[in-house]
Amino acid sequence: MIRSCSLRRPPSLSASFSPCSGWSKWRMGTKDAAALLAMLCSLLLLSLSCGCLAAESEGAQTALLEVDTSWKAARKIPQTLFGLFFEEINHAGAGGLWAELVSNRGFEAGGPYTPSNIDPWSIIGDESSIYVKTERASCFSRNIIALRMEVLCAKCPAGGVGIYNPGFWGMNIEEGKSYNLVMYIRSLESVELTASLTCSDGLQNIAAAVIVDTNVSDWRKIEMQLLAKGTCRTSRLELTTSKRGVIWIDQVSLIPSETYKGHGFRKELIHMLMDLKPRFLRFPGGTFVEGKLLRNAFRWRETIGPWEERPGHYGDVWNYWTDDGLGYYELLQLAEDLGAEPIWVFNAGISRNDQVDTTALAPFVKDVLDSLEFARGSAKSTWGSVRAAMGHPEQFPLKYVAVGNEDCDNTKPFYQGHYLKFYNAIREAYPDIQIISNCDGSSEPLDHPVDLYDFHIYTNANDLFLKKDKFSRTSRTGPKVFVSEYAVTDEGDAGKGSLLASLAEAAFLIGLEVISSTWHVMLHSS
Repeated sequence: MIRSCSLRRPPSLSASFSPCSGWSKWRMGTKDAAALLAMLCSLLLLSLSCGCLAAESEGAQTALLEVDTSWKAARKIPQTLFGLFFEEINHAGAGGLWAELVSNRGFEAGGPYTPSNIDPWSIIGDESSIYVKTERASCFSRNIIALRMEVLCAKCPAGGVGIYNPGFWGMNIEEGKSYNLVMYIRSLESVELTASLTCSDGLQNIAAAVIVDTNVSDWRKIEMQLLAKGTCRTSRLELTTSKRGVIWIDQVSLIPSETYKGHGFRKELIHMLMDLKPRFLRFPGGTFVEGKLLRNAFRWRETIGPWEERPGHYGDVWNYWTDDGLGYYELLQLAEDLGAEPIWVFNAGISRNDQVDTTALAPFVKDVLDSLEFARGSAKSTWGSVRAAMGHPEQFPLKYVAVGNEDCDNTKPFYQGHYLKFYNAIREAYPDIQIISNCDGSSEPLDHPVDLYDFHIYTNANDLFLKKDKFSRTSRTGPKVFVSEYAVTDEGDAGKGSLLASLAEAAFLIGLEVISSTWHVMLHSS
């Protein structure tokens, strides 16, 4: 049953104000009242749902919600209150925000040993006409795997044989748009290779270009544009030939010619993020930073420089491969594009299942200092020059770093010792940087120096309702709190998203807004 409910506008609201849809026209001093209005909408939904439930059992009732919007009741909310958290999870980057269309573009996802799995690449033709395998034959020393494709047929079937890549659940190819194709090839003979975009059934050809080259005995970079003659949301990239022989293929990239400012981000998704007006961006995780094992942790050095030379890595926490085209540099660039403060979460020498002893931490400390020089160093510095060579001679305004992620607990006894090593080194080299600890300072004072402490909570709706006043009892003179992850995740309450979960999260958020004079930093993680 669907019931309609209405809300009488309180006399203190201007006639041009609509509680949920007109918030952008209503301002509190010089601040947008978005947060307050989100609260009003949540309270309105709660009031209406309660009113409608009561009407079912006791007859029609009237629910009246009075809101004091006078300036005396207004509270100034810090500009830094709301921001975003980016983590490579559920293909948020690879296959999402990052515009690369080819999955496993360097054939590295199957591991360093050959022959290896080449998923999601597949062959076109049967085993009597084509044979493919991976070999350690690439010209790139940091990602040595390449694909060897041997065409066996003297008279190949119409259209030829070859390989295809479906991207991430199909490539969304749109009519009239062009796509930049880059690949590296080598052959002992001349090459006749067709690159085409087809619908997933392989029947509708949307774009095609032919590569004819007689000088490919050494690895050669091929670049071309494919112009789409049609639209198909489940397209795939095909590389086919009818010429007998062997071709080695590596580092195949397909990306729309138009990305946001040419920075490699999908324009439509960036605009959605910009509409949120985030004041900070926390990256790149999350547990993605840690890994289940340290060997699979995020290593910033391996995510910078030319994309072809990035080795990529297996994100063992979320169980998929990423080629790290969206790396440390690109995430700093993303923060800049969004007008947001970057918050760099680095690995603290700890993963989910292993950790280094504090006495062996020196390489990790140096790694972090180098990452800060990459972001903030002059264009003439060792790592600042690498950043400049990538196209950004100006320094990135990196002022916040987090030492690890969820590492302060009894299962990780080295964290506090690690933290002090990082803290002292960063404070000496960059005294203005604000350092965030993983240890919870909301219940008792911390025993180590800290500018902010990171607070995460994933729980049920009832518990989050009860936590709305948690920080009202926190000292206003101690370290500030960075509430970087919170959500109702209990399956019975949240499911795939529910009003109850939303209201509980909103109530928790309201409690933090009320005391935001302590500069509580917020974001929603689900």
